[in-house]
Amino acid sequence: MKSQEKITGEKKQSEAAYQGFEQGPIRPPSEAGSLLIRISRNCPWNRCTFCPVYKGRDFSLRPVAHVLEDIDRVHRYALAVRECAAGNGRIYPADIERLRSIDGQTDQAALNAALHWATAGMRSIFLQDANSLIIKPERLLVILRHLQACFPWIERITSYGRSHTIARISDDNLRQMAEAGLSRIHIGMESGSDKVLARVCKGVDKQTHITAGLKVKQAGMELSEYIMPGLGGRELSEEHARESADALNRINPDFIRLRSLAIPNHVELYEEFRRGDFEKLSDKETAQELVVFLEDLDGITSTLKSDHILNLFEDVEGVYPRDKDKMVGIVRHFLDMAPLEQMVYQVGRRMGLFRGIADMADDQKRQQVETACLRAGIRPENVDAAIDEMIKRFI
Repeated sequence: MKSQEKITGEKKQSEAAYQGFEQGPIRPPSEAGSLLIRISRNCPWNRCTFCPVYKGRDFSLRPVAHVLEDIDRVHRYALAVRECAAGNGRIYPADIERLRSIDGQTDQAALNAALHWATAGMRSIFLQDANSLIIKPERLLVILRHLQACFPWIERITSYGRSHTIARISDDNLRQMAEAGLSRIHIGMESGSDKVLARVCKGVDKQTHITAGLKVKQAGMELSEYIMPGLGGRELSEEHARESADALNRINPDFIRLRSLAIPNHVELYEEFRRGDFEKLSDKETAQELVVFLEDLDGITSTLKSDHILNLFEDVEGVYPRDKDKMVGIVRHFLDMAPLEQMVYQVGRRMGLFRGIADMADDQKRQQVETACLRAGIRPENVDAAIDEMIKRFI
């Protein structure tokens, strides 16, 4: 029997005329330099109460022919860009004007994609949108092989994937995808706690996360798992930390990436927060949760990354088990600071001035933060409310 996701996706697959090169709204921060190839539009699940992306938008699969045409158009521009830059590595305005009329057609979106990709070295490709693996395996293989034929120099092809979807794909199909070039999967685990997952309507449980993660690893692909500190709220904070660490210990993903919870006003979780049904953690409480999580990670060789502006500690990164004590020590240092020092760091981090606590030693940056706090009336007792408003600007 087909999953409801696949049935819905196939029913909504658009057969309308090709409208030109498409790109979706998001990609992982680690794929900032990747060429974005859109296989599906929006999210087939789209019920997570914390997620602001894709709300009010229908999911659909793009016809394979349209995806292949996207690839062909970027391919033409990419080859021309490489030729223009062959001499000194630079692209001039006159070059761009000539590129606009390749083969007598102009697809500005495809040209822009090729130019952006060129600035990053044309080394990686990311498949959009939220769950590209929902497409039938044989169709995805056609796309992957076409990408490899057009861009034989690329180093990796990556995609988001839901654990619920991956768990239902056969091991043989996953292996074929890996052989065709799909080399890294990004999974939004968010939490390993069944209580937290159910509460935020994630549509998956802990065991399915584990099953999917192990299947990706077994297929020979890199695995990047995302965890959301704070998602359990005050009530489930410790369980969220410990169960998430336990799930990751069983999977041993290549990458663990932190994405701290933010609650914009237009998500369902905000209504729970406004009613008092969900108690959001303060930065200090999130840091305490993070210590539990980092300490419980054990027996793995994963690389942990905190590469997002929403995270309080961008410098908490390293490889387990080698860098475990260093990462825990950074968070404990913050917890040991006086409230006024914590406030300065919190605001400086969200202003983009501080990457880590060591940046507080920069007198010029610190003065900027202290001046901003004074002007905005930010004090230790109201800093978390101020931080919430600052974070909403990034969402």
